[in-house]
This record gives sequence, structure tokens and C-alpha cells, in this order.
Amino acid sequence: MIEVRDLHKSFGKVVALQGVSFSAPDGRITGLLGPNGAGKTTTLRILYTLLRPDRGTATVDGHDTVDDSMEVRNRLGALPDSYGLYPRLTARENIRYYGRFHGLSDDVLEKEIDRLVAVLDMADIIDRRAKGFSHGQQLKVAIARTLVHSPQNVLLDEPTNGLDVMSTRAVRALLQRLRDEGRCVLFSSHIMQEVAALCDNIVVIAGGRVVTSGTPDELRQETGQTSLEDAFVAAIGSEEGLT
Repeated sequence: MIEVRDLHKSFGKVVALQGVSFSAPDGRITGLLGPNGAGKTTTLRILYTLLRPDRGTATVDGHDTVDDSMEVRNRLGALPDSYGLYPRLTARENIRYYGRFHGLSDDVLEKEIDRLVAVLDMADIIDRRAKGFSHGQQLKVAIARTLVHSPQNVLLDEPTNGLDVMSTRAVRALLQRLRDEGRCVLFSSHIMQEVAALCDNIVVIAGGRVVTSGTPDELRQETGQTSLEDAFVAAIGSEEGLT
């Protein structure tokens, strides 16, 4: 479970977060929704310990991201907006490197890699060097690397951005599978169809604040809109008008 309480973060004169609070429970897919510059990526980077908040707390399974960052990293699988694969390593070697970083034994690691190859349909690329991989192929390797240590909590920043239809469907099926396994899944997206199809809960951020949260149906009822896209626009309208 992920909990965020009163997060504040500024970069010089730029205020990124102004008291963001929300929870992402286990066995649910929570969507972090908002316009560009709303604070979504800053929030995710605090959660996976790349940034320290100026004020407030973020915890993963009760462990503070600042005071207990190593334990948080063990409990998280994070897919950032930049995949950062090593181009001279094969897909298998890229995944293996991160598995060893998390302390997996060789036997456990190889079994887990084989499982992920099957789940993500990677047999054709697993022993190829990453240099020259398509966007979708890079994403598969990055997701496998994210999941190799079987984290209870999974964070994904725009996971289907730039993917073709088949790769998008595969990623969506994987997120649903993780949810059904009881994992906590938190992801950001700009794609309303994806959010409506996947999310059990939605947190809408605008101007560094949470402007509303709830299930897709609750957001539609709250704003009086029939579509999630219209509900999103209505929810951020007043905040965007002030910025």
C-alpha cells in the first residue's frame, strides 16, 4: 500500500507540489491523472526515492521514502518515463543485472526471468542486444526489469505512451494481472480510455494539488458528466483557470 500525506516540493521558484495527499491500496489500480506540469512525475519520483519532499511524507507498506529508502526500493518496482537500458547488454542481461541488484539468487533469478519472458512474450528478443530495439521492445525489457524481484507495489509513468495497439493491449492485460494478484499498482496516464478501462481509483492532480479523487463513476457523478474525459476537464477547470 502506498500513502502520500501533505507532500510539498519546489524547484527554486517553481512550486511542483502543494500539499498532495492520497492512498493507493493493494489489489487496486490507482490512476494518477492530470495535465502536463501538474506534479504527477514529481510525486512518482518522491515515491521511488529519487527526490526528497520539502514537507510531508510518502510511505510504501508503512516504510518512509526518506528514512527507510532501501526498504522502499525493495518493495517497489518502478517504471520511469525514461527506460535507461544498457544498449550493449542483451535483454536478459539487462533484467539479470537488476535482479542481482535486488539480491536474488541465481536460481530464483533465472526462473523469474523465464517466467517474465513468457508473460511478456519476449522469447524473440531476450538474447538480443538492446541496441536497436523498437519502443515496444524496450518497454517489455523495462517492465521485466521492474518486476523481476516480484515487488508488491508497482509504479509506472505513462507506460503505454507511444506504443502500438497490440503492445498497449499487452501492457493493460499485465496491469490487470498484477491487480488480480493483490499488488498495489499506481500509474500515470493521459489516455482517458485507458484510465476508464483499468482504474479502480483515480487521483486528479492540477497545479500541484489533488483536486478530486474517487472511482470513475464517482468522478462522473461529482462533476455531472457522462464521460470520464468531460469529468476530468470539469475537475481541473477551476484549478487551471488560476494558474
